[in-house]
Amino acid sequence: MWSAVAAKDHASGPVFISINPGSLLATKMVQEGFGIAGNDIGIGSGILVRASLDDAFSTRSGQYFDNDAGDFGPPHADARDAAKSQTVVDGINALLDRLA
Repeated sequence: MWSAVAAKDHASGPVFISINPGSLLATKMVQEGFGIAGNDIGIGSGILVRASLDDAFSTRSGQYFDNDAGDFGPPHADARDAAKSQTVVDGINALLDRLA
């Protein structure tokens, strides 16, 4: 939600892309929460490096990349709701203002 709103607010750049780095990667959360080792953590870091360097991502601001599917796709229905997205962003900004 934040990435989509930021992309609209900054249409001339930089690029904002929401990325699912991959499900059940070998993190402490997965290990403790699911009791499994998880998939190679390099899957998640690899897509972030690729998104930073690959020109194919440079024109996809405001979109969602699902690394499990290996492609851009629709985000959750709530993230496609402009009013809900703005409410989330307003909440994030209010929290950041209190922490500043």
